[in-house]
Amino acid sequence: MKQSPNLITLLCSLCVSALSSAAATKPNVLLICVDDLKPVLGCYGDKLVKSPNIDRLASRAVQFDRAFCNQAVCAPSRNALLTGLRPQTLGIYDLGTNFRRSRPDAMTLPQLFRQNGWRTEGMGKIFHVGHGNTNDSASWSTPHWNANVVAYALPASKAKAGLTREEALFSNKSAKGLPRGAAYESADVPDNTYPDGALAEHAIGRLRAAKAKPDEPFFLAVGFVKPHLPFVAPKKYWDLYDRARFKLPEVRTPPEGAPSYAPQFGGELRQYSDVPDTGPLTDELQLALIHGYYAATSYMDAQLGRVLAELDKLGLAENTIIVLWGDHGWHLGDHGIWCKHTNYEQATRIPLLVAAPGMKSGVRSGSLVETVDLYPTLCELAGLTALAGLDGRSFAATLRDPAAPTKDHVIHVYPRNAPGKGQVIGRAIRTERHRLVEWKKPGAPADTAEFELYDYEADPLERKNLAASQPAVVAQLRTILARHPEAVAPGGSPQR
Repeated sequence: MKQSPNLITLLCSLCVSALSSAAATKPNVLLICVDDLKPVLGCYGDKLVKSPNIDRLASRAVQFDRAFCNQAVCAPSRNALLTGLRPQTLGIYDLGTNFRRSRPDAMTLPQLFRQNGWRTEGMGKIFHVGHGNTNDSASWSTPHWNANVVAYALPASKAKAGLTREEALFSNKSAKGLPRGAAYESADVPDNTYPDGALAEHAIGRLRAAKAKPDEPFFLAVGFVKPHLPFVAPKKYWDLYDRARFKLPEVRTPPEGAPSYAPQFGGELRQYSDVPDTGPLTDELQLALIHGYYAATSYMDAQLGRVLAELDKLGLAENTIIVLWGDHGWHLGDHGIWCKHTNYEQATRIPLLVAAPGMKSGVRSGSLVETVDLYPTLCELAGLTALAGLDGRSFAATLRDPAAPTKDHVIHVYPRNAPGKGQVIGRAIRTERHRLVEWKKPGAPADTAEFELYDYEADPLERKNLAASQPAVVAQLRTILARHPEAVAPGGSPQR
């Protein structure tokens, strides 16, 4: 029997309506990853920083005040976010080893969403790309859009010809014999001169395209690269600050009694031309670097603001889960340390904001969470079943009730070459009050370990290792550590 045109039109309309209704029940995800961002933000209590857009996001989100990364370096931290597996599970602690060398069949977070009907798109720095590592094509519905981590506007900051050393490393090219670029730059240029400005424009375009496809929920991962070194930003963001108002850290020496190998002294920073190879930095240079970090943070904040404004303008925010996550913290001269690469508080504590439909907003939570917890949390919020065997635990209940506890501790790691011992792994337990770090070779007897213990109620600046003077606390925290399996021995190249 021949159908009438009106009936066919009606049936098609009903099918489209059903598809749109089904898609509307699936929330969108906007995952914002920020490189090297510590909680020096207005919403976290910093009085100098200008971060109005992140602060506005906090007003519509749950802000986690005790959030921690799983390792304070880019690639392992991002592996933890995207696979739900800690570095000590993967056995990958370096920049250059791709996570699929350890877990070739891993189902990444965006890959799981993709298989369940979301359009997954990544842009900027999501997976760590560089130092031999590559992006993960299986995670994305469309090819990943890259953004350079290192980029300059001023000729004086660059190599006279070709790439600087760090530009080459982040482009997976040989850095042998290449010159070093500047550690910071203030240029009177438009925002889109640098990668984060161009990334914001690209993300806005992706949001507009998503608006035109209401029958297809999106998982959009946007990875801003500032305030990662070099600290480059348009001059107007430097001009937000008076350098005379910045102060050097109160404690500028390593913790008393800490193992000699536990700190580090800025190896990454010393790859830039205007920083000495060894020895202390002058006060003038330290203040310039602190100024640069804040300027780069404000520049990134402005680009994020453009993306969030477009999300609101398009009417997409009401059905979108928004996550802002910093991959790890950063030392700004405390303990005489620069960059990340430690187990200390300034390197491991991260900003984390989660705004989700139907959840609390504009509130803070003191519950302990760690990066691997985001994978199962986003699955629960989206109505997906998380994979078995993940290291993380969903904190969706805390988004409903910010006072709800998540866990009694988090765990993170860092590897070191210890004199006379070779490579050891520092496994750290962080509770609300204490941090215990156990340094030993994976699988070695327990009595070969060295320990650090810090009490953040009595000594928030980590002035002294208390392990020798408080054996009862060490013993208590070791029982918590024993609940975790031994770290898998490193399978990748050494840390730079």
